[in-house]
Amino acid sequence: MQTADNTGKRCIMTAELPAADANKSTVLIVDDHPIVQQGLAQLIAHEPDLEVCGGAETVDEAVRMIAAMQPDVVLVDISLRESNGLDLIGQIRSACENTKSLVWSMFDESVYAERALRAGAMGYVNKQEPVETVIDAIRQVLRGNVYIGPKLAVSLVRRIGGGTNVPETPTASLSNRELEVFSLIGHGMTTHEIADRLKLSSKTVETHRERIKLKMNLRNASELSCRAVLWVLENG
Repeated sequence: MQTADNTGKRCIMTAELPAADANKSTVLIVDDHPIVQQGLAQLIAHEPDLEVCGGAETVDEAVRMIAAMQPDVVLVDISLRESNGLDLIGQIRSACENTKSLVWSMFDESVYAERALRAGAMGYVNKQEPVETVIDAIRQVLRGNVYIGPKLAVSLVRRIGGGTNVPETPTASLSNRELEVFSLIGHGMTTHEIADRLKLSSKTVETHRERIKLKMNLRNASELSCRAVLWVLENG
């Protein structure tokens, strides 16, 4: 079912809209650390043109809140409980015409930024950036622009323009789900634990493990675990 408010916003996730300051753009923060949510919300609250309308810790919770609030921008962390921020970005892209998503993550942009943009995000900001950068990115996205940092911009220009070759990272060939499994392996999780976390069968996780080994030319489970741990240490 599709609904529309008097500004023309439409979202097939649908629900009743709460009252909001019409002069401010609304931001929903999706992060599984409540303290991080609260800290960023307090900083955004000082901006005269922005208003935080809520916070969510999981994809399911975020979907419900997006339906209820239809925010202008959803600030999404990549690493969430029981799921991945990329999944939420894809749902926003397909369900809500005028809700934009912006990634705010601890992961270096070289790891997830291009994946996030392909999924439908309008930008990518590292959590280590000053809050002024986050605010600027939100405003850029609200204007309909894509926000990326200088490092990623240079990489994209080189790749598209055919300039100096940019070497692919070892994980570049992995699918989003395979990269998620690889990351969880690097955090020391067993196949059963990964299956529980991602709501998959153990057999499916084992299939992902085999595909990762094949794509990354790893001979056995020990090499996979070692490479995954090193990757997590290097990339957060």
